[in-house]
Amino acid sequence: MSAREIDLAGERVLLLAQKALYWPHASMLVIADIHFGKAASFRAQGVPVPRGTTTQNLEGLDALMAIYPTREIVFLGDFLHARAAHASATVAAMLAWRRRHPALRLTLVRGNHDMRAGDPSAALGITMVDEPHTVGPFSFCHHPDVAAAGYVLAGHVHPVYLLASRLDSLRLPCFLVGPTRMILPSFGAFTGGYVISPDVHERVYVTSGEAMHCVR
Repeated sequence: MSAREIDLAGERVLLLAQKALYWPHASMLVIADIHFGKAASFRAQGVPVPRGTTTQNLEGLDALMAIYPTREIVFLGDFLHARAAHASATVAAMLAWRRRHPALRLTLVRGNHDMRAGDPSAALGITMVDEPHTVGPFSFCHHPDVAAAGYVLAGHVHPVYLLASRLDSLRLPCFLVGPTRMILPSFGAFTGGYVISPDVHERVYVTSGEAMHCVR
């Protein structure tokens, strides 16, 4: 299945194989660690990395909105990777995307990379907030360990889970779901992952990109 429905803080949410969360009651997509401009930042330092990651990220958002009616996208920090993410080609692509979705509400919870990169262009019409940003039963954060009034939805870690057998192993992006918080996988097309070790009270939902699986 491409989505897994679970109950959180009395609300029904969907964990999406595309590494995002959807809150139907609010018609909201929640996206962690998209890191726009990361590839451009590496190229600015002379590191030869692929182009097109900004377009890939934007197309990923469009694909989700085509399936899930969306009034708002909340970004859980690290929207921009570094100051080099303000490069004209990156900004132009984001502005063109924004013009196609003028009524869409965009909210960014500032993360550690956003602090260094600076706020995105005002022309994108993004509401900037600091963590925790609480709406209903949820507190939207970048860092998972922020004290908050609601159930915390956070990013920052880029969690992946190691599936291993005697002969092989596989690292898959995952949602780490605990009693008081969830850590979402990184949405960005050019981001790494950190292998997590869940405790006894945490559930792990891995995504292959096409299907969701609960592995513990």
